Amino acid sequence: MNQSLLPAAGTDWLRNREATARLALSCLDLTSLNDADTEADIAALCARAQGPCGPVAAVCVWPRLAAFARKQLPTSIAVAAVANFPDGSADLERVLRETGQIVQSGAQEVDLVLPYAQLLQGNEAVVAGLLATVRKASAGLRLKVILETGILVGADHILRAAQLSLEAGADFLKTSTGKTAISATPEAARTMLLAIAADPGAAQRVGFKPSGGIRTVADAAVFIALTEEILGREALNAQRFRIGASSVLADIEAVLAGQGPVPIKPSAGY
Repeated sequence: MNQSLLPAAGTDWLRNREATARLALSCLDLTSLNDADTEADIAALCARAQGPCGPVAAVCVWPRLAAFARKQLPTSIAVAAVANFPDGSADLERVLRETGQIVQSGAQEVDLVLPYAQLLQGNEAVVAGLLATVRKASAGLRLKVILETGILVGADHILRAAQLSLEAGADFLKTSTGKTAISATPEAARTMLLAIAADPGAAQRVGFKPSGGIRTVADAAVFIALTEEILGREALNAQRFRIGASSVLADIEAVLAGQGPVPIKPSAGY
């Protein structure tokens, strides 16, 4: 993880690993998005979400497993499910079908992949139309729009994706699906956070979610510090900040237990 863009205040988060771990845990979206996921896998995920160090903010699953996940968890832990994932298709019928399944499941959050290929082709009207349609279909739920910043090469594309998402009424901007070669980076995070801060209707409301490639508490500290620098300390809570990185949970628990770093294993989610 490149920490070169970390603000000076970020060194406090790097030094105080316990405080960083506690914040990261409370803002964690514990995720499993394997094609072969079963109810047994999600039951285990939901049990993990209520670990000895405290609960996570949410679990994130496929739409077909969202209703099951909701039944496994207390109301204090949200259920999120993905739509248009991971490819970011422009197939509106498919996206509406998946969104409807999430709404009917009792989940609280929709993690929607922006049709990034359409944006790269200059088809902004397609992007805006899909975002607006899903926003209407998911009224009352928290809408987190995944920009897939590793494919939107260059700050201009990332900024435009962020602006279109905010214009459509997104509640969160999220970096990545975790299914591409490049996931969350400090550079992309800064561009997205600045877009939120520059929008009068979003600056005090919209949250930020880095996802993919965050495997340690030190990795999480980079994004915590950037969020604090640009949106303020008041944004450092699960209403405005999430981390999509299931593999970080082992390191969080090790820090809170006073242990050393744990070996990094491949993530089952992202």
